[in-house]
Amino acid sequence: MLHEDKLTSLFISLRSSLALAVRGIVPPREVEDIVQETYVRAIQNTKKDAVLEPRAFLFTIAKNLALDYAKRAEHRLASSVDPAENPELATLRLDPTLDDAASREEFAIFCEAVRQLPVQRRRVFVLKRVYGYSQKEIAAQLHLSEKTVERHLTLAMQGCIEYMQPGRQLRESDQRTCLGEADQ
Repeated sequence: MLHEDKLTSLFISLRSSLALAVRGIVPPREVEDIVQETYVRAIQNTKKDAVLEPRAFLFTIAKNLALDYAKRAEHRLASSVDPAENPELATLRLDPTLDDAASREEFAIFCEAVRQLPVQRRRVFVLKRVYGYSQKEIAAQLHLSEKTVERHLTLAMQGCIEYMQPGRQLRESDQRTCLGEADQ
C-alpha cells in the first residue's frame, strides 16, 4: 500500500504537470479545483486499495475529473435554455421523450448554430452557457465591457433561434444543391 506521505510528495512534484494535463479540457479557472480534487480522491482511494503505479494513478484521476467536468458542461449547454428568459428557445430543449436519434440530431443542429456565430460572439456564448461564467467574468477574460458581453449574448441567442427555425437547414442544403456544391 502506498504511504500517504509518499503520495503527498509525489502529488506536490507532479502538481504543475497535472495542471497542464487538464488545462486543455477545462476552463482555466477550474484547473486548480480539478488538481486539488485529484489529490483528495487519490488519498481516499489509497486508504482502501493498493496503488501500484501512483504517478499514472494521479494522472488518470485528474483526466477523469476533467472529462467529467466537460461532460457536465456539455449537459448544462444542452439544458441551459430558460423558457422564462427566452421563450423562443424553450423549444430547443432536448425533450427526454424524444428518441435518442432525434435528440442527437437536434443537439447537432444546435451545435452547428453555435459554430455559425461570429468568433467573439461564440466565445462569449460558450463561456456563459457551457462554463457558467458571469457576464462580469466574461468581460474581464475577453477584455470587453459588460454591455458588449450582454449584446453578444443577445445576438448569439437570436442567431441560434434563426438558425434553428424549421426548414432552415433544408433551405441551405437546397441552395447548395442549386449552386452545384452538394456533391463536392
